[in-house]
Amino acid sequence: ALAAAQPVAGGMGRWLYAGELARSAAWLWFLYRLLLPLREASGGTRAALHRALPWVLGGALALILVTRYGGWIPSALGPLAVRLPVLSLLALAVAGLVLIEQVFRNTRPEARWAVKHLLIGLGALFGYDFFLFADALLLQRIDADLWAGRGYLQIVVPPLVALSAARNPSWSLDIFVSRRVVFHSAALLGAGAYLLLMAAAGYYLREVGGSWGRLAQIVFLGFAVLLLAVLLFSGQMRARLRLFLSQHFFNYRYDYRDEWLRLSRHLSSDGGASPWERVSRALMDLEDATGASLWLRRPAARFQCVYSTNMGDLPQETLSGHDPLPGWLEARDQVVDVDELVREPESYPGLALPPVVAGQTRLWLIVPLVLEGRLRAFVCLARPRAPRQINWEDRDLLRAVGLQLAGYVALADANEDLARAHQFEAFNRLSSFVVHDLKNIRAQLGLLLRNAERHRDNPDFVRDAFSTIANVETKLDRMLQQLRKGPVQDRPQVADLCAIVRQAVRARSGEPPVPELACPDDVPWVETDPDRLADVLVHLIQNAQEATGAGGRVTLRVREERGRAVLELEDDGCGMDADFVRDQLFRPFATTKGNAGMGIGAYQAREFIWSQGGDMIVESEPGRGTRFIVRLPLCEAPRPADQVPGARAKGNR
Repeated sequence: ALAAAQPVAGGMGRWLYAGELARSAAWLWFLYRLLLPLREASGGTRAALHRALPWVLGGALALILVTRYGGWIPSALGPLAVRLPVLSLLALAVAGLVLIEQVFRNTRPEARWAVKHLLIGLGALFGYDFFLFADALLLQRIDADLWAGRGYLQIVVPPLVALSAARNPSWSLDIFVSRRVVFHSAALLGAGAYLLLMAAAGYYLREVGGSWGRLAQIVFLGFAVLLLAVLLFSGQMRARLRLFLSQHFFNYRYDYRDEWLRLSRHLSSDGGASPWERVSRALMDLEDATGASLWLRRPAARFQCVYSTNMGDLPQETLSGHDPLPGWLEARDQVVDVDELVREPESYPGLALPPVVAGQTRLWLIVPLVLEGRLRAFVCLARPRAPRQINWEDRDLLRAVGLQLAGYVALADANEDLARAHQFEAFNRLSSFVVHDLKNIRAQLGLLLRNAERHRDNPDFVRDAFSTIANVETKLDRMLQQLRKGPVQDRPQVADLCAIVRQAVRARSGEPPVPELACPDDVPWVETDPDRLADVLVHLIQNAQEATGAGGRVTLRVREERGRAVLELEDDGCGMDADFVRDQLFRPFATTKGNAGMGIGAYQAREFIWSQGGDMIVESEPGRGTRFIVRLPLCEAPRPADQVPGARAKGNR
């Protein structure tokens, strides 16, 4: 069409001739591809087609290249140079008629309804070309009237081809046009058509308006552009356009790929929205609803409205699982169309909407979220911007999406339960630690009272008693602070590891067997909380004494090894097997002491050592004793100014 539209002087132009050749060759190739599967029973004709058509198409391509790049037809051909273009187009028209006849002849009679309009349209096209170019070959000129009439005839051909293409889906290319592209293209074309119409109306006003014509045109076009902007930004108009395109231009109402991706984005977005808001927004966008409320299953089989937007105030009433609506949704797993329920109650037998649900603003749909036969929640949707009726496709998609959302709701509900359980667990753990520390404090005070009768007049005992009471006061202050403000942060200091170990040994020297200590002359310094480390060592020594008995031996050794301070605590007690060390020793609240133990001492000791950047290793065999190996990072010895009691460490690791 573009080639034919350009001015042609002195005969047929090269662009027009190349375009005619390309168009006819393309139609011949299409007919050839249609004919091949129809000629399975006659191999000779098929072989002839294989031999003839490549020559025809190759000749057409050669002529196209010659006319495009070879400077038109070589003059050396003499008289044939004038007739060659017309002869070539006439030959292609004849070849097209032959292929059309072969396609019709080889198509089964019951299948000809699918191709008859194509064959009629192409037969008219090639038949008219045959008449036109045969007349031109005889008269040595192209008849102007025949050439002009050819264009009008070709206007009728595309609808016939389109009708056959619609009846033969296999002819279509596998090209996907997204609904988003169609929507925006339709909006752009609509806006363009609107502006053209308004421009024509404005031109008419200017021509007939006299002296006021130009003013009327300007005002009219200004209002037209303003109205277009309002329409383009109208959510209701966009919803109506989307619904119109889905109903009239696509086989299915939804683009399922886009809907599933949008659902995934809703559920995985991190915009601070609650899980219930994400679920409600996902269903609102799916059905273009203007509001939603989500009713969540709570303990005792009650349903509570946990989220609502554009559906009125959040109701305080709850629904029992035995009420008609939740029970019906759980048993049927079916989307409820409220309009249909009012119009045809027999479509929903046994269903009655509770007043608290029926009273929601502009109630339209009720979507159940059922997982494993149990109603997890249900969502009430408000009416959409563009009024419409839901069909089987809406119901199937809502059920599929509802199944996914039910899993998401169950996961979010389980996460809330888990968070509450963690809070109770933290409280119980804190209480257990406090009870454990109180038990140790009681043991210290009990030992002090037992020795007071015999050593009350001994000055050394009195000094030790005051030191023990001061230590008890420090521990009680720490426990009170922990109860008020949560876990107490460590207060690291550069400390003498041997001094901390001696403090722990002195605290346990009143019980047999008395611990033995071996420390090096070169004191290892560590950065830690001395009081907490001493408490850990006291607990480990106490466990060793209890496992060994009065006649056993408990030994502590301190040394340096590869840039780390190493403390070994060894006893010759009953020992433990490898399974117990791996699975039971450091498990909190697991104890072998019955009611006498809390089961958190070893766990607490290892957690503290790990928090200091250290490590704890246990080597033990039944009947051969146990050895705890504690490794802590070394640090530089403090300067004299840093050795102030209670001062924060200045040294480097």
